[in-house]
Formats: sequence, C-alpha cells, structure tokens
Amino acid sequence: MNARIISPIGRLWPGTLRARLFLILLTGLVIAYGLSFSVLFLERYMSAKAVMLGTLETDIATSIAVLDRLPAGERAEWLNRLSRGSYRLVLGPGLAGVPDMSGHSAEIAGRIEEAVGHRFPLRLESVPGEGKRLQAHLTLSDGAPLTIDVTPRGVMPIADWLPYVLAIQMGLLVFCTWFAVRQATRPLAEFAAAADALNPNKKEPPLSEAGPSEVAHAARAFNAMRERIAHYLEERVQILAAISHDLQTPITRMRLRADMAEDSPEKGKLLQDLGEIERLVQDGIAYARSAHVRGEKTVRIDLASFVESLFYDYQDTGKSVTVVSVVQGTVLTKPHALRRILSNFIDNALKFAGAAEIGVERKEQGHIAITVMDRGPGIPDNMLEAAMQPFFRLEQSRNRETGGTGLGLAIAQQLTGAIGGSLRLYNRSEGGLAAEIVIPSRPDI
Repeated sequence: MNARIISPIGRLWPGTLRARLFLILLTGLVIAYGLSFSVLFLERYMSAKAVMLGTLETDIATSIAVLDRLPAGERAEWLNRLSRGSYRLVLGPGLAGVPDMSGHSAEIAGRIEEAVGHRFPLRLESVPGEGKRLQAHLTLSDGAPLTIDVTPRGVMPIADWLPYVLAIQMGLLVFCTWFAVRQATRPLAEFAAAADALNPNKKEPPLSEAGPSEVAHAARAFNAMRERIAHYLEERVQILAAISHDLQTPITRMRLRADMAEDSPEKGKLLQDLGEIERLVQDGIAYARSAHVRGEKTVRIDLASFVESLFYDYQDTGKSVTVVSVVQGTVLTKPHALRRILSNFIDNALKFAGAAEIGVERKEQGHIAITVMDRGPGIPDNMLEAAMQPFFRLEQSRNRETGGTGLGLAIAQQLTGAIGGSLRLYNRSEGGLAAEIVIPSRPDI
C-alpha cells in the first residue's frame, strides 16, 4: 500500500478551488502592484538625487567662488547666506573624520570637484555619528581652510495621506479579487448542489440557464443529461413491465397444463417452481407500477387514524405488530403509496424477526418520521445502501421463500421518492433493523 506523500507546500495549499483562485489572483495583483510602486519609488528617488546633486554642484561652485574673492575678515558674515539645506560652509578644518570613498560619497566628491574646477585640493571624509554626514576639506587661494559639511538628502518626504490611499487601493484589490473568484466559482457550487440532489424519479425545476454563455451552455447540458437519465430509467421500467406482463400468459398456460397432469412428485415441484416464477413476475409488475405512482392524488389524512388502521389490519390476521408511539395531526400525502411502503417494511420485519414495532415522531422543520423496527438480525452496515437496489438479496440462496425477489425495498424507495419523502435504513443499537421514512408535514387548515 503506497502512502501518499504531501509536501510542506501541499499542506499550506488551500483545499478549495475558491481559496486557491483567490490566493493566486490576490498574490499576482499584489506583486504587480508592489512592482509598480517600487518602480515609481525608485524613479522618485533617482529624480530627487539628480536634483540634489545638480543643485549641490551649482550652489557650491558659486559659494566657493564668492568666499575665495571676499576678504578674510568678511567671510564669516557670508557663511549663513551661502549655506543651503543639503550643505553648510564652515571656516576651519572641521571635525575629525575617516576617509570615505564609497559609491555615494565618491559621486558627491566628484560633483564638488567639478564645482571647484579642480583649483583647490579636496579631501572627503565621513563623520562618525548618526546619519550619513560627509565633510569636504579644501584650502582657498589665500591658504585659509574651508570645510563643506554635506548632509545628503534622501527621497523627498511622503505625503501624510499616501498610506491611506495605499490602504484603500489594497482593499479594492482584495474586494475585486473576491468578487471575481465568487463569480467564477458560484456556477460550480450550483452544479455540485444540483448533482448531489439529482433524482430522476422526482420532477424538479431545471437548473437556471442564466449567466455567461459558458455557464448557460453547461446548465443546458446538465438539464439535458438529467432528462436523458430520466428517459433511460423510464425505458428500463417499461421494459421490465412489458416482460413481466407478457410472461403472465405462458405461465398461466403452463400452470393449466401442470394441473391437468397426473399427480406425481415432479408435478408438485413444477407447480412450486411456477409459483415462484409467478411471484417474481408480480413483483416486477409492482416495481414498474411504483415508478408511475404519480397518478395518485395527494390528499389530507389523519396520521394517527392511518397508522391505527394499518395496525388493526395486521392484528386481525394474528400478526405481532405493535404501535409504540404516534403523533396527532394531518399530513398531505398519497395514502395508497404510503400504505404500500409501510406494509413492505412490516412484512420484512415479520419475515425476518417475527414481530414489528411502529413509531411516529415529529422531526425538525415539521417533518414526520414513521419508523418500522424489529429485533431481528439486521443488515451489515456496508450493505445498507445496496439493500435498496433492485434484485439485491441478502440471502443468496435460490429459495424465494427465504431470499425473496430483491424488489421489496426498491419498490419502497421508488414510492418514497414519488411522495416527496426520504428513506433510511439503519441498525438499532439494541439490535434489529429500523426502516424510517420521513415525509413533509403540512399545517392543519
């Protein structure tokens, strides 16, 4: 037995198609949005840097030229006038620093050298401390030292309202992604629900064909498939009914000929075989008729009286049938179909357990559950679903008296679908089998 190996990525990967599409689309949009924002931010930084360096070169050239031509005693008065936001002029050697020729520092040094025209020796140092602070040291024409204290500016400050705009844009991305995924996956959810509820024996409204052309085409294909399935089932039942009906005539002729034959052990066995064939044919006809029970009208019945009537019918024939619980009220249903269903359950309970119990109770949403219980051997749990299939027999012998024809529960299921109910078989915890039919209830008028 090969064990399925799940990678760590597989464990983190969502299990639903909606979550996967949402994650893929949202991740792609966020990455694209982040790249666009990064490009704009980089372009803004490069523009600000170019403006800063260009201004630095022009202003420093003018400032140094002015200071070099001023008398030494007047230079201190002009320092504040000639300083700018990105640099400050200081007379003297400045602060002690360390040589720095990194990429950014070398670029600033090159601009300052171009500004002074290579007329003054220049040395660039980095001043230790907070922030990125550089000092350019040079000597004027008269030998006076001059320090240019440069504080490079970064990107221009971001507006206060920009984070709110970014948050709104991210919210729009999430909403648009969710809406697109919802529009794409909702038809799949509707198809799945329609497929789960598919029952060709029930007349249900077709799946809506509204929406985009692809969705409408898929809905039309699904509706056509459901009609074909219903047609195939109807055809199968008609074939079974026709074969069962046509077999009655030769069976009757064979029985007449057997009756006129002389008494012998072979005659008794032949009549017994003919009887089993005749019961099988009758069950086949009953199964075919159960598919056409829709012709019976739905009427209001008193539930308690209906169950008591069924109970007394079996009591009059000496059968061990008891009613353990009943509820008062009326329901709209097809009484003949309901009687056949319950009779089938009771007959099976009597056959395999010798006694049957009938219980009636109200379920949620006002539904009524009628359960026929016994204390027999029950049915293996893995065969409960198969037991309701046509011609399925738990007892595999050829004896029809013990194994039956395998159509009883199939007929009951057909009839249950025809009256709008649901059928369930389950094994009781205290032993035995329970056959439950749940039918919709209607409020009293």
